[in-house]
Amino acid sequence: MNMINLSALEARVLGVLVEKQHTVPDSYPLTLAALVAGSNQKTSRDPVITTTEIDVQGALDRLKADAWIVETSGGRVMRYAHNVERVLAVPSQSAALLAVLLLRGAQTAAELRANCDRLHRFADVGAVEAFLHELAQRPAGALVVELARAPGTRETRWAQLLSKTPADTLAIASPADAAHSDGDLQTLRRDVADLRDEVERLGRIVAELSAKLGTSLPPS
Repeated sequence: MNMINLSALEARVLGVLVEKQHTVPDSYPLTLAALVAGSNQKTSRDPVITTTEIDVQGALDRLKADAWIVETSGGRVMRYAHNVERVLAVPSQSAALLAVLLLRGAQTAAELRANCDRLHRFADVGAVEAFLHELAQRPAGALVVELARAPGTRETRWAQLLSKTPADTLAIASPADAAHSDGDLQTLRRDVADLRDEVERLGRIVAELSAKLGTSLPPS
């Protein structure tokens, strides 16, 4: 069972560090000001938040205490780098997926492939799914979870399990759920077919009765 419980802001800061390592490598490790800007960024973020240097510094201190980040002195300001791969014992591909989930919330495998493009270019959706299933079945504790398919959608979404975001309040997909859903659909189709046959049978009876009584049916 996964026991990692990052706060929402800690999760955002960690996601920003992983993201910026790939998207702005010349500026990495990041300064506090850069981390605040990345956390408050309005694009590629869900939800969009507004935080301060004091709050981000507090998140950094907590992350540092648990070895999630390392602090380095460069120039006149402190800089921060993430330690995700080492702490979680995952490859960089998995770290990229987790970062995008931390920054953007639950997504389908196809959305993750597109949104991860600047962090890691996955060959296809199948490759993304392979890493997601590996993260979900991790012996040390699941880091992601597959959510139940929402009504009207064709693909399931995945959510991260590192932070206190409400991933655990969402329905989780399972083979039993899928089988139950398919069974309900088959039952509904049979019921509709039976009703159609019954309507046709009643129509024939009414037509026969009308013919015997010499009356005509109103146009349908």
